[in-house]
Amino acid sequence: MILTTTPQIEGHEIKEYKGIVTGETIIGANIFKDFMAGIRDIVGGRSGSYEKVLIKAKETSMREMQERAEAMGANAVVGIDIDYETIGEANAMLMVATSGTAVVI
Repeated sequence: MILTTTPQIEGHEIKEYKGIVTGETIIGANIFKDFMAGIRDIVGGRSGSYEKVLIKAKETSMREMQERAEAMGANAVVGIDIDYETIGEANAMLMVATSGTAVVI
């Protein structure tokens, strides 16, 4: 399956629009990761633990969106948008939401 942020796929004609598809993932960050990220904020550097959580959440959300597109009979998703938000008490949860248009090429 082709997944792209562009509205079309070069060299391919969109034959059918199946509809909007989404994927959502909410992941909590544990207190140890928060503590280590706070230390990195003070001394500088990247927070590898948060980056890993963010990557996992994005991959899960994209996979869910792809599975929904496949269930609709699509073989590509165009116009993908990825949104990141913190939610919950003290912003302790990370939400990644993906959306796009399922198509047949």
